[in-house]
Amino acid sequence: MSDSRTPSASAPGARDSGAPDVTDALVALLAANAADIDRNARFPVENLAALRSAGHLGLLVPRRYGGAGADLADLVHTAQRLAGGCLSTAMIWAMHCQQVDVLVRHAGPRLAAELLPRVAAGEVYLASVTTGKATGGHLLSAADALERGAGEELLLRREAPVVTGGQHADGFLVTMRERADAGEHEVSLVYADRAALTVEATGGWNTLGMRGTASGALRLSGTVPPDQVVGPSGGFREVALDSMAPVGHLAWSACWLGAARSSFSALVRWLSREQRDRLSSSLVRERLGRIRLDLELVSGYLGGVRKEVEQVRAEGSRPDAAEVQIHLNSLKAAASELTYQAVDRMVQLAGLTVGYSADSPVPLERTLRDLRSAALNYSNDRLWTANGALCLVDRGVKLL
Repeated sequence: MSDSRTPSASAPGARDSGAPDVTDALVALLAANAADIDRNARFPVENLAALRSAGHLGLLVPRRYGGAGADLADLVHTAQRLAGGCLSTAMIWAMHCQQVDVLVRHAGPRLAAELLPRVAAGEVYLASVTTGKATGGHLLSAADALERGAGEELLLRREAPVVTGGQHADGFLVTMRERADAGEHEVSLVYADRAALTVEATGGWNTLGMRGTASGALRLSGTVPPDQVVGPSGGFREVALDSMAPVGHLAWSACWLGAARSSFSALVRWLSREQRDRLSSSLVRERLGRIRLDLELVSGYLGGVRKEVEQVRAEGSRPDAAEVQIHLNSLKAAASELTYQAVDRMVQLAGLTVGYSADSPVPLERTLRDLRSAALNYSNDRLWTANGALCLVDRGVKLL
C-alpha cells in the first residue's frame, strides 16, 4: 500500500514517466531560503522562479500541450521532495498542480489549447479562489454571482478572504454563484487571466505558520468570455469531486508528510552526530519508534488512496462512492494530525534548545508551526462530520 519511492534525486517513477526530476540542488535552494521566507512572511519569489525554469509548473500538463504528462504518483513524490526543502513553497506548487489537473480534465477545447501550453512553459502560475466572506471555506458554495455583460461576456466580481499566492498569480480559477437568482450551491468555476482582472489586496498574511504562502485576502473584478467556464455551468460539484478535492488531499498530504519526514531525518542525523550517548536509552528509542510509526501510517495510507484514485480514473468513473470519499477525507485528516503529532514528538525528544529554538540546526520549530495549519486548511471538523454521514451510507464498511 505504501509508495515505496525514496527521496533520492533519481526516483524511478519520476524518471520512467519523463517528468522533470527534483534535484538535490533544487531542494537545497528551497531549504536555504526557507528561514528568511518564514521570518519575513514573504512569498518565495526565487523558489517559484526555480520551479518555473525547471519545468515543474507543467508537471501534470499532457505532453501534447508541451508538459511532462506526469501522473499522480509523480505528483505525490515531487510534493514530498519539495516540502523537505520549504513547506510553504511546496504547498504553493501543490495547489497550482491541483488547478492544472482541473484544467486538464475539465477545460473546454479552446481554453485548454490556449492555456495549457503556457502553463507547461512556466508562464502561468495558477491560484485558486474558493473561499468567501459569507461562505468561509465551504468549497461547494459561493455567494458572489456571475453577471452577463454585452456579447455574453461574464462579469466577475469576487471577494475572497484567503487566496494562496494570489498577488503573484498569473491566472485564477474562481468559484462563482452561477447567477444572481441561483442557489448558493449552483456554483460555476471560471478561469480568469490576470491581464483580464483588477486585483486588489484587501488583507495581509501575518500568521503562526505557513508564512510564505502569502494567502491574504483579495478583491477581483473583470470580464471573461463564456468559454472560460471550466466544467458545467453551475456544476462545479462535479469538478470538485472528480479533480479538485482528490488531487488536493493527495498533494497536501504529501507535502505535510515530506516536511515531517525531512525533519525526522534531520533529527536522527543530529542525534547520531551530537547525542550518541542518548541512543542507548530505551526511552529515546521508544520515542523514535513512535515518531516513525506516525510517518509510516501516513505514507501507507497516502499510497493506498493514491492508487484508489488512479483506479477510479482508469475505469472512467467518478470518486463519489461513499467509501472513496471516506478514504479521501480520512487521508487529509490523518495526514494533517499525524504529521503534526510526529513533529510535536520530535520537539519533545530534541528538547528546549534544539527542538524549540528558531535558530536550531534542526528546523523543528518552523515545521511545527507550519503543520499546525494542516488541520485548519479545509477544516478537519467538516471532514469528520462528512465521514460520519458517509458511514451511514457505506454500511458494508469497505476499508481501504
